[in-house]
Amino acid sequence: MSSSAETAVSKAQTAIDTVCPAIALLDAQGTVVGWSQTAQRLMGYSAAEVVGRSAGVLLVAADDRAKASQAAQESTLRCSWSDHARVLHRDGRSIDVRLCVSSLSGHDGRDWWVICATDRTLLPTWPTEATVAEPLLATLPLQSCPPIGVVIRDTHLRCIQVNDTQGSKDGIPLPKRLGRRLTEAAPGTEAETLEAVMHQVLVSGDPAINVDYQDFLPATERRTRILTASYFRLDDAQGRALGVCVVSVDVTDSRQARERLAILGEASRRIGTTLDVMQTAQELATLAVPFLADYSTVDLAESVPLGEEPLAHLGPQDGRIPVFRRAGLSSIHPGTPESLFARGEPVFVPPTSPFTGVLRSGKSHFEPVLDTSQGAWLDHQDPARAEKIREHAMHSLMVVPIHARGAVLGVAVFVRTENPRPFEEDDLLLAEELVSWAALALDNARQYARERSAVLALRRLLHPHRPTGGSAADVAWRYVPADSHHGIGGDWFDVIPLSGARVALVVGDVVGHGINAAAKMGQLRTAMHTLADMDMPPDEVLSRLDEQVIRFTEAEDPRCQGTTMMAATCLYAVYDPATCTCTMARAGHPPPAVIDPRGHVTFPDLPAGAPLGLGLVPFESVTLELAEGSVLAFYTDGLIEGRHQDIGAGMNRLCAALSRPDLTLDDLCSSTVDALRVKPPSDDVTLLLARTRSLSTDQVASWQFPSAPSVVSRARTLAARQLAQWGLEHLAESTELIVSELFTNAIIHGNGDCRNDHTIGLRLIRHEMLTCEVSDASHSHPLVRHPRSTDEHGRGLFLVTQLSRRWGTRHIPEGKIIWADQRLPAST
Repeated sequence: MSSSAETAVSKAQTAIDTVCPAIALLDAQGTVVGWSQTAQRLMGYSAAEVVGRSAGVLLVAADDRAKASQAAQESTLRCSWSDHARVLHRDGRSIDVRLCVSSLSGHDGRDWWVICATDRTLLPTWPTEATVAEPLLATLPLQSCPPIGVVIRDTHLRCIQVNDTQGSKDGIPLPKRLGRRLTEAAPGTEAETLEAVMHQVLVSGDPAINVDYQDFLPATERRTRILTASYFRLDDAQGRALGVCVVSVDVTDSRQARERLAILGEASRRIGTTLDVMQTAQELATLAVPFLADYSTVDLAESVPLGEEPLAHLGPQDGRIPVFRRAGLSSIHPGTPESLFARGEPVFVPPTSPFTGVLRSGKSHFEPVLDTSQGAWLDHQDPARAEKIREHAMHSLMVVPIHARGAVLGVAVFVRTENPRPFEEDDLLLAEELVSWAALALDNARQYARERSAVLALRRLLHPHRPTGGSAADVAWRYVPADSHHGIGGDWFDVIPLSGARVALVVGDVVGHGINAAAKMGQLRTAMHTLADMDMPPDEVLSRLDEQVIRFTEAEDPRCQGTTMMAATCLYAVYDPATCTCTMARAGHPPPAVIDPRGHVTFPDLPAGAPLGLGLVPFESVTLELAEGSVLAFYTDGLIEGRHQDIGAGMNRLCAALSRPDLTLDDLCSSTVDALRVKPPSDDVTLLLARTRSLSTDQVASWQFPSAPSVVSRARTLAARQLAQWGLEHLAESTELIVSELFTNAIIHGNGDCRNDHTIGLRLIRHEMLTCEVSDASHSHPLVRHPRSTDEHGRGLFLVTQLSRRWGTRHIPEGKIIWADQRLPAST
């Protein structure tokens, strides 16, 4: 409901509560015979000054007197007449009023008139756009030709005069009313209450305004009407009470409109409080009971709770009915005994039922009187539902389709059992309004469920499934997105195995949250994997990544350049368990923390670098020597920064949280995040911990040889002897061939002039793999060739490819290393 409509309703209700009309009783000649205290307050005349005089003398304008005289002379006038007029106040001033005149019938057969007059300055100005307030305006007694009921009662509260409208409104016929008190014409507690009000008005003289009561129609009538009455004492010329004038207005429609507006207002507050499809459906069912129905259910197409697209038309397909699931359920009875299905269970939909008809047509099914005697579909296709209907006396039914954006999501069912009044057209309109409101919330929740499923799938793809540091380190990690609805942001981390038992540790942060930031993060993570596989030093990896981010940004749509520009930071480190060294570089990212085995925390002096995508300054690498069992902590700024906390205070808190050598790595990860994370989080939080390992001397064997063809045989012999010591004799033949080919390649391509002043290194590493490394002083990158049968050379690296699991090259300051991995038996 719009704010203007709400204002109009509020003003209308205020007018009803505050406007108190002046009442005067006239005979057939227009002579005043009764005068109320409200009339005296409006015009200043007492009853003694007015009673017995013509009412026309109180009208200022001659035109008003002429209109009143003409109306009084028309004998056929048996209804109300309303108009504006100016009346004379006792002090001589004129007052603009609205007059409403109604003819009365009495047991004496004489025609009387009752006049209601209200100061126009007290009436509100109704906004033209507030159409929802129009039903309420009819309750004011001074609208044009208002359906006002008027009853005049004597001092014994017996009815002596009444107009035709009153009898049609409250259900008491004229012969039964005239000459009787209300408690005699319509015995009951409500009549007794109203008579008590009238008696109080007679005694005090003060009017009673807007007293609600129900009509006195028989209980078998379809609709109960609500009336509001105002009571005024009428005085004679001596100021004595002549009786009570009762002015009644039927406010059934306006009150029901207000109730419906209140229910719709409740719907805006109580439906769609979450983005959960099942919860939203339950909120609809709960709101409908008992406001609208005694029992309500909400059944959704099975695809809707999963966030999938609903069908454009949900109906029988190939002779089969789409599967529905009960999502909402409510009843005035505890435990909802009327329902055959619990929440979450599949719902049987008979092919010829009203439910299927609603799904086919997309239109509501309205059955005010539920007739089960002719319901063949119930008895033959759904006897269990028929039994429930009869057992709980379900007598009125509405089935409303739930559709949004042209697709039917399901159906809402409303049933009355104990409430004897059947549903009316207005009830159907209200039900459709409620369902329309809920449909929007359900569609939003469905789309959210679909997007969340997509994002969670993206999260599973973008984040490592089972990150492991292999022989180099034990790892633990935590990721907490700031956007709890979408479940993912721009933070990422990675643990990438490298050659020679080494491991790369990565933490990065793309600015933003949600699926867009996650997509950009996925681009960076893919690029990082590619660069890591190239086995370049950390500073060079970040330089290449910086160039890649610039290309990503340039490739974006220029029209969205301001919003799609990628801003990211990154920390990249490589740990070598053979040397217990860690080389790292960062691009605008917070520095890592190093925790020694005793729990002492330091932040190494590592050049900050610029964020990725700026291309401003070169990156620098720093190499640290670490004791075995040290812990490296990589994190994003969401862990140490907050709205009310600067980065310095956050790093101090991080230092304190990490100083727990007694905890396992996983427990240390959890406790650190719990201690530092702000609630609600303003940024994604990522923490990666790596406890370093070292390779023992028994796991590494290395030799240096002069760069000469004669050393190849000795290198093969030493390699085979080392494998025998490790119990890997079954790998001796393949390893000898790999050593031979790599040595030959280093001799030929590493020193083209065959000088002997360069050396070739050989290293065997036994970890999760058997790694064979051959180093030389050349920086050339070897390529695999596919030689023809007539070629004499070029088969070396091709043979290495066939013998090893994988092979590669990495550059070192002194040249390059060519390595090859072979699988080890599981028991090794």
